[in-house]
Amino acid sequence: MTTKQNLLIELGTEELPPKALKNLSASFTQNIQEELSKAGFEFDSIEAFAAPRRLAVIVKQCEGQQADSEVEKRGPAVSAAFDADGNPTRAAQGWAKGNGIDVADASRLKTDKGEWLLHVAQVKGKALEAVLQDLLQSVLKKLPIPKPMRWGDSSAEFIRPVHTLCVMFGDTVLPVRLFGLDAANVLSGHRFHGERRFTLDHADNYASALKKQYVVANYDERVSTIEKGLLARAKELGLSPDYDQSLLEEISSLVEWPVILDAKFGEEFLDVPKEALIYTMKDDQKYVPLLDHDGQLSSTFLFVSNIESKDPIQVIEGNQKVIRPRLADAKFFFETDKKTTLAKKAERLSTVLFQKDLGTVADKTNRLIAISQSIAASLGVSDTHVSRAAELSKADLLCEMVMEFPSVQGIMGHHYAIHDGESAETALAIEEQYLPRFAGDKLPSSEAGYILSLAEKLDTLVGIFGIVKLPKGDKDPFALRRSAIGILRILVEYKLNLNLVDLVNAVVVIYGNKLSNRDTAEQVNTFLLDRFKPFYQDQGISGDVVSAVMTQKPATAVDFNSRVHAVNQFKALESASDLVAANKRVGNILNKNNVDISALPDINTNLFEETAETALFEALKAAQSDSERLIANLDYTELLSALSVLKTPLNAFFDDVMIMAEDEKVKANRVALVGKARQLFLSVADVSLLSV
Repeated sequence: MTTKQNLLIELGTEELPPKALKNLSASFTQNIQEELSKAGFEFDSIEAFAAPRRLAVIVKQCEGQQADSEVEKRGPAVSAAFDADGNPTRAAQGWAKGNGIDVADASRLKTDKGEWLLHVAQVKGKALEAVLQDLLQSVLKKLPIPKPMRWGDSSAEFIRPVHTLCVMFGDTVLPVRLFGLDAANVLSGHRFHGERRFTLDHADNYASALKKQYVVANYDERVSTIEKGLLARAKELGLSPDYDQSLLEEISSLVEWPVILDAKFGEEFLDVPKEALIYTMKDDQKYVPLLDHDGQLSSTFLFVSNIESKDPIQVIEGNQKVIRPRLADAKFFFETDKKTTLAKKAERLSTVLFQKDLGTVADKTNRLIAISQSIAASLGVSDTHVSRAAELSKADLLCEMVMEFPSVQGIMGHHYAIHDGESAETALAIEEQYLPRFAGDKLPSSEAGYILSLAEKLDTLVGIFGIVKLPKGDKDPFALRRSAIGILRILVEYKLNLNLVDLVNAVVVIYGNKLSNRDTAEQVNTFLLDRFKPFYQDQGISGDVVSAVMTQKPATAVDFNSRVHAVNQFKALESASDLVAANKRVGNILNKNNVDISALPDINTNLFEETAETALFEALKAAQSDSERLIANLDYTELLSALSVLKTPLNAFFDDVMIMAEDEKVKANRVALVGKARQLFLSVADVSLLSV
């Protein structure tokens, strides 16, 4: 089996978990690629296939046999391989016998540590069919399956029962046995339209043969087909489909032969806030809601069927019957909730536990009021709307609608606040307290909204750190990293000049004696600063830029942001590499001489002996003349631009001046002079940390 052929591997299963299918397929494909490469089988590429009842790959133009290879087997040192008479020792004889040679046939390997016996063995490559059994078992062991299951009398385990196993190299079935099944050229067609089992003649025909059986096996092709179908049908209806990538992928993981259909629900349900209706359509039914030109929900919706019915009306009516009771529930919850105001519901929040060590949701509400008022005072703005929003912020947790549809928390609070006659500012802030909910999500649009959002996130951060429930590794059950990024985004994008340390300390004080962790404030501040790296990584700014700024511990996120963008621009300058090198050199000089850069003496120009000293001094004076104004205005870009002219005088100084002069006064004066240059750069960042 030495020719190249396409290698097909397919596991035919019962319905795979839709939310796990994409990752399962990616892992399956990657594992096969890694194991084949490790085993020495060359191939052109790998195409992944994943559908509700199958997991497969086609390895394009895979070698049928490993290449022959040479393996060097080192024996004992020559000094230990022969006795005083030159006869082979037992060690040499045993080694030679193990390699199937005589000692006299061994080569010699000379190294700087001595000479050794050596045998270069010719190893013939194995055929693909000889290694594939063990290779696939290794692949399967590495799949991300948290809870494998067993079926029938078999001891085999997998995420779902496996009913067919197809392993073909071209038109040849390879001898592999997995899950108690012998590999065969047999596949299963579509559950309703295709044959229960059919024979595949060649690996090359896998995808086309399945299409004849009403199965689109390629995952990405199904996603694309579904999206194009949704857009086309929505356009015909004059509406816009409301979906995201995750919904598309989940639908694709549920169907083998996607057919786009549209249906309707009763217009009486449109009185219910659209968010609740959309939630139940998307999350419960995997339907695609349709919006009109004004963004309002239409009573027409799209769904993706897994069958091409001769009587689609029956399928449509079936789905309309399914959605009606769910929408009826939402309408009932909405009407029931409106009978009691949010203010009345808020009175019962003391019965709901927020966290056992941090008290009830009523306790959290009281903290949100205090934190919001503190932030508003720091910003010099009115706290009227945000205080009221904070008071009502968690009341919708006791609403029937939120209990049934948790993701509409805050959104329903907004609707109910408007119904209760609360101000528009208060109602909007109730909804916006949770923004941004995820990476890339929109920020609160109102002043009261972003203040309450900051308060909500700071309360959670300080509280959870305060009871030592810090996130570890990839475990972050309270979404503290997301909260921290949200805080930074709000502060930076709204240019809120709030001191991070003061913000956190104020929340610690508001918590009082509930916090057992004495290092809460310090740990939360460090955590917030650490989030700047992923925050800027998403903007394409490298970690060394952030680290350079981090050393100066800017007091506000706005200050931090200004420095980062300035340093990022500085790093791209032609003079940056020389100035970074100069800063490193000066830093080393200061360290070796135990000089405290924060307490540098004044420069004595009478001690200058070289023209380069005077030139550097004058350049520093010019650069420093406007530095205080630029720093006060956070104009670090202009400051670093001004400092970039120090390249020439600094280079000349290092070339022409002996810093370590014999005269201690001259030496100290020169050290202080270059120290002043570094001091100016450190007013922005430690640029010596930059990689240029």
